[in-house]
Amino acid sequence: MERATFARVRVPDPPIVVDPADVTPAWLTEVLQAAGHDVQVVSLRHEPVGTGQMAHNERFFLSYDGDAGGAPSTLVGKFPSPDEASRNAGSSGVYRTEVRFYTELAGELAIRVPNCFYGAVSEDSSEFTLLLEDMAPNRQGDQIDGAAPGQIEAALVNLAGLHGPRWGDARLADIEWMAGGLTEIAVPLVQGVTPAFLERFSGRLSKHAQRVLQGFSAGIERWLETMPGPATLVHGDYRLDNLLFATRPGDAPVAAVDWQTLSLGPGGRDTAYLLGNGCAPSVRRACEGRLLEAYAKALARHGIARSAAEVLEDYRHGSFQGPLVTMLGCMAVGRTARGDAMFLAMAERSAAQILDLEALDLIL
Repeated sequence: MERATFARVRVPDPPIVVDPADVTPAWLTEVLQAAGHDVQVVSLRHEPVGTGQMAHNERFFLSYDGDAGGAPSTLVGKFPSPDEASRNAGSSGVYRTEVRFYTELAGELAIRVPNCFYGAVSEDSSEFTLLLEDMAPNRQGDQIDGAAPGQIEAALVNLAGLHGPRWGDARLADIEWMAGGLTEIAVPLVQGVTPAFLERFSGRLSKHAQRVLQGFSAGIERWLETMPGPATLVHGDYRLDNLLFATRPGDAPVAAVDWQTLSLGPGGRDTAYLLGNGCAPSVRRACEGRLLEAYAKALARHGIARSAAEVLEDYRHGSFQGPLVTMLGCMAVGRTARGDAMFLAMAERSAAQILDLEALDLIL
């Protein structure tokens, strides 16, 4: 098979816009015409949407001169976060990763994501613009409240559309803009943030959660050394707040957004992270086996045969994705009351999952 090639990032035309207030009818007209819509935008308005930690989203309402044809009446724009800490974290490369996922990889996969009308990122990765399909009236999941088993099953089936098409594909290592997987730098990062995370939530974290987080910090090096294969595309933050669930019959059940943490790794990191953090431990325990079976069947439809034992072992090892993202994410972005509540819920749920799976035995 021919080696994949990818377009080089260049200064875009029309140019990047970093502030939604600077989006004009002329700019949107140029974007939509480049996307194949013969339209003229005459006016627009916009409002914030979503609860992004690393970037800022706005919904744009468009008015056209004459018949709009198949052009969208609304779009969602994604821009760098106005929060300095979050923006600095994003400019480390995650903004670039998300833009290039939408513009170069999404079309090759079976996972449902918003269609991309425009995506561009600056050479230094500090500025970007994405203009995406508005998935309304799909409803964003709520990481704090959790989801019903049926929603999690739909999300796992959708996830197989990310993992399956490029499962074990050696060419993925040639994608220079995407992280090749977790490296040894994760060790000092996790060990550095763990005391700060425990201090921030002192008096609010249960003793069993504290023990799991400290155990993960002590055993992260072994976790990295024993990462199972084969590698595939991993979302890295596949949780409810990054999923949009359908509210109308006939629509795709769920779509995934926020592709800033895309990397290479074992698919069990995504499955464990979603299931471990997406519902209360009692709910997870009641449906865990059935949902993992649904994921395995979905993988098989993409040509990947994994036994129940293999899926479970991937899942067990991947359960540490929960504390990894929870602690690193919490300490990297601007602090909010909702953010604190979300990270606390994630820490407790992932700790319960790790203890149920006896996963600490894998790394300590």
